[in-house]
Amino acid sequence: MSSMTVHNPDRYMVDLRQILSQGRKRIGLLIGAGAPMAILIDGKPLIPDVARLTTAVVSSLGADDAKILQILKTEIGGEPNIEAFLTRVRRLAQAIGQAKVHGLDGAAYGTLGERICAQIGSQVSAKLPQEVGPYTELVSWIGGTHRDHPVEIFTPNYDLLIEEAFERARLPFFDGFTGVHLPFFDPVSISEDQLPARWSRLWKLHGSLGWDVSGDTVVRTGQRNATKLIYPDHLKYDEITRLPYSALFERLREFLTTPDSLLICSGFSFGDAHICAVLDEALAANSNTAIFAFQYHALDQERLATRLAVNRPNLSIYARDGAVISGIPGKWLPGQLPNDEWNEIRRTFWQGSSKDTAEEFLLGDFAKLARFFALAQAKQMAAPVPAMPPATTKDMPVVSEAGNAKP
Repeated sequence: MSSMTVHNPDRYMVDLRQILSQGRKRIGLLIGAGAPMAILIDGKPLIPDVARLTTAVVSSLGADDAKILQILKTEIGGEPNIEAFLTRVRRLAQAIGQAKVHGLDGAAYGTLGERICAQIGSQVSAKLPQEVGPYTELVSWIGGTHRDHPVEIFTPNYDLLIEEAFERARLPFFDGFTGVHLPFFDPVSISEDQLPARWSRLWKLHGSLGWDVSGDTVVRTGQRNATKLIYPDHLKYDEITRLPYSALFERLREFLTTPDSLLICSGFSFGDAHICAVLDEALAANSNTAIFAFQYHALDQERLATRLAVNRPNLSIYARDGAVISGIPGKWLPGQLPNDEWNEIRRTFWQGSSKDTAEEFLLGDFAKLARFFALAQAKQMAAPVPAMPPATTKDMPVVSEAGNAKP
């Protein structure tokens, strides 16, 4: 006799809607490179994900640069992304001095790194469209509720989309910089966290367009062509440029180890070793912290995320066809609808089957998740949670959410 574990999406989404609408929970958002992919311009993503970014940057470099990257690709192994290339180039620039590796000395590798950063900047410098979209809806949710704690946004993305969304909505946020002419990075303000709760926090974990070095200080220029400090090597950069990133990663660790915190991930593939190490350590150290990760693909395509979730029960993975909840993988199986109102609510996170579509969970798409956030405060949840339907296969017991097998 075989067995099957199932999870009811209605049960978890009603709980999440209540959390989102109340403003009492300490909430953080981890917005990965997949989030800007939700904005389509003429059928193409506004900003490419890391894989497409790598292809675009490598193809835009000159023939000599592309030849060097091909050699480095062989040395790195596998299919390295542009951040892996940039790390290798910068380490060579720091290490070899006047010696030559593959025909380039340290200075030449330094300028190669600058050219790579400039091409990255050109690919991620798109401005937020004027139309209502996922970033504006997310910010609308942030500003629409009185909060006991500020919303903290962590992102490895270099683009300025979330900043533009905050500014367009006239909502205050703090990103670690202070000043007027050339705002400077102030790590003390990050650690003390004395601003009012209505000020959201925005932490750019891998740097950002517009960051630069002025003398002995990291500054924010506001210029999209400032690309020097995107994705620095966390381990081997000098003290000036390392300071922001060590402080920002420490802020992520502090948030996750604060009791009763919830981190919601979207567009994050769990492929970033630095960020995943912090998530794993914090989940192991603090059982009162929870992470909800909304993944775009089916469960079997999200191996990095599910591998971590199986070992850390306070990490829940919500994928297109199933979930890992409390360390247990299972397929989605919605409950029976108690009334017509619930059908409208379910459509915000679930696509029913039809002649042309299959049943699937929708919130792995950043645009759908942002709309879900916005609607959470627009529509109060009044319908009761539907019960789990009985098993439809006579000889296949269903494991309930509590883990008890039912014949």
